[in-house]
Formats: sequence, C-alpha cells, structure tokens
Amino acid sequence: MNDRTFDRPVFVKKGAFMVEEIGCLADAFEFLEEWPKNRRGPIFDTAFRACQRAYDSQVAISVAREAFAGFARSAKILADVSAAVPWMTAPKTGRGGVTA
Repeated sequence: MNDRTFDRPVFVKKGAFMVEEIGCLADAFEFLEEWPKNRRGPIFDTAFRACQRAYDSQVAISVAREAFAGFARSAKILADVSAAVPWMTAPKTGRGGVTA
C-alpha cells in the first residue's frame, strides 16, 4: 500500500496526553469513521471526500493528506510534533538511560 502512504504523517491529539500518527489513507479513514457524528461538518466531509478520491486515484495522495490536516487543524486536534520532547532526545547515560 505504498502508493496510499502520505509523504509525511499527520499527528492528531487523542485526549490530553496522547498523539496518534496518521500515515496513510487507511489510518485517515479509520480516524474519520470514528469521529463523532455530531461533530462532523463541511470540513469533515471535504476531508473524507478527498480521501475517497485519492483512494480511487482521482486525486494525488497529497491532496488527501492536506485535506485531512486541514480538518484536524479546524477541529483543533492537529498536534505539533516539530518540537521534540526532551526525554526523547536526551543523551542516555549509564544503564538506566537517565541522567544523574
């Protein structure tokens, strides 16, 4: 399913401390189908249709990715993962990997 994989993933917030990676059309469809019906609207519909059209090879996969990211941004669930969390990048020391 390489032709259905985004060139870079979209990260969305799921709860206060959880972030989900959406890396392909299958992930996007699963996320959108789980989205509460009472919170769906025109931007949701646009993202869903873009994913469907990309799946049917009517538009580029990048169009679906950008539509999904736009939906996530409008729903205020787009996660900014460009800033690395310190525990992910800190140098490991000793056996426990924790700085003393």
